[in-house]
Amino acid sequence: MQERLFTPGPTEVKAELLNELSRPQIHHRTEEFVQLYDSIQYYLKKLLFTENPVLLFTSSSTGAMEAAVTNGVKKRCLNLVNGAFGDRWHEIAVMNGVPCDKLEIEWDKAIRPEQVDEALATGKYDAVTLVFNDTSTGILNPLPEIAEVVRKYDDVLFFVDAVSAMGGVEIRVDEWGIDMCLAGLQKAFALPAGLAVASVSERLLARAREVEPRSYYFNLPLMYKYHLQSQTPATPPIPLMFALRKQLEEIVEVEGIENRFRRHQEMAAVVQEWALKYFDIYPEKGYWSPTITCVSNTRNISVADLNRELVNKYACRIASGYGKLKEQTFRIAHMGDLNLIDIRGLLAAIEDILGL
Repeated sequence: MQERLFTPGPTEVKAELLNELSRPQIHHRTEEFVQLYDSIQYYLKKLLFTENPVLLFTSSSTGAMEAAVTNGVKKRCLNLVNGAFGDRWHEIAVMNGVPCDKLEIEWDKAIRPEQVDEALATGKYDAVTLVFNDTSTGILNPLPEIAEVVRKYDDVLFFVDAVSAMGGVEIRVDEWGIDMCLAGLQKAFALPAGLAVASVSERLLARAREVEPRSYYFNLPLMYKYHLQSQTPATPPIPLMFALRKQLEEIVEVEGIENRFRRHQEMAAVVQEWALKYFDIYPEKGYWSPTITCVSNTRNISVADLNRELVNKYACRIASGYGKLKEQTFRIAHMGDLNLIDIRGLLAAIEDILGL
């Protein structure tokens, strides 16, 4: 029996999107591909409220994270860490020899704008990384407020991991001054994994031309050169691009961007109310994610056993806690193309298994 995924990636993919993967193959150096590429650009720019180019990475989101710090840091990078994926960005910078520091706080607390301001006021940094919606903790950092602080510093570039937010949460790239905003398709886009997208500002491209190249595959000036021709430097996953175009059409033209954001908020509210009734929510109040709820395991249940029962009895799957939070928490994703009926059904199944 096919499992229903309530996990924060991969997520459920609708049959009509999977059908796009079986289209006849086309060559990537043809006019048909150019039209496909351009249509994806059109819709991604609408979704992100940007006029910046949105580059396509044949990789997971981690590849785009690596591109940000290897292309965009001349002096030193400040990595904001309050979860596993903020820590990953710091590790990426360190392993690539990019000068950097970590500003780390407790994982259940949100990054505060004043903390960022204090660090940037030292003048040590020319770039800062932030995870908007950390999948490991279910925390939504105050991106607009942090962006306002970063804009005070003209020479500081702002890189945002929106991996589990993009497609489910409003992100105004140009208004907020984000120099790279990146995500993979396997989360709120509700598509198969294998492709990441990232808006790239002219400021970042200018910086990348000044930085000694640290990578060929993730070289932003090279990617942008091909982008100007509606192409990619290397062969992209064309079937995924067909599926992405179809999904973007659905988001923009059928459901509507604002309606999609509203649906995610409604699903989140139901899960959050349920979590508070039977357990607790891991991050501090006021910073709960609209796409994933990280539930504190206050009843000390076996999350592994719960998931096993969910799969065997109801063909549903949730996610355990991530990293050091394993078994201390469990995570319920309410993102992508799920709806309130799906969410209520899952919660009823959990109640049945646990006898709540």
